[in-house]
Amino acid sequence: MGGTITPFPTTAHQPHPPATTNPCEHRQVTGDGRVICRKIGTGDAEVSAELCASCPAAVIGCAHLRFTLRKHAPVPIVVRYAGGRTEVWDDVPPTMRLDRAACVLRREPISCPADCAGCGLRMAVPIVTVVQERRQRVAR
Repeated sequence: MGGTITPFPTTAHQPHPPATTNPCEHRQVTGDGRVICRKIGTGDAEVSAELCASCPAAVIGCAHLRFTLRKHAPVPIVVRYAGGRTEVWDDVPPTMRLDRAACVLRREPISCPADCAGCGLRMAVPIVTVVQERRQRVAR
């Protein structure tokens, strides 16, 4: 035996998220607790963490990009077998694509993240300011 048990330290406040997290400025929570994306123009605006992580605008990550998104939720398929058994196949997750997107500097339409891959004018989105603004709101 010979060991000691040390209790887990508790703090009065939650620690701030590390600066490496990538908060999305377009994501917000409604009064009834749904997480929605303000940039989805077509389809249901409710998003999950996985769907938000696969956002094509986040993949591009350029401050010069202006865009709207299209959410595609596949329709479940009902399969009826000859023996009378019925199954519903709905295991395909929803996807998001760029609906309308353009580069402010090049003045060209963007259809996929590959259009911005080799751009020398690419400018990262300033995420640090978003995190600092959230910390200031929490501190008030």
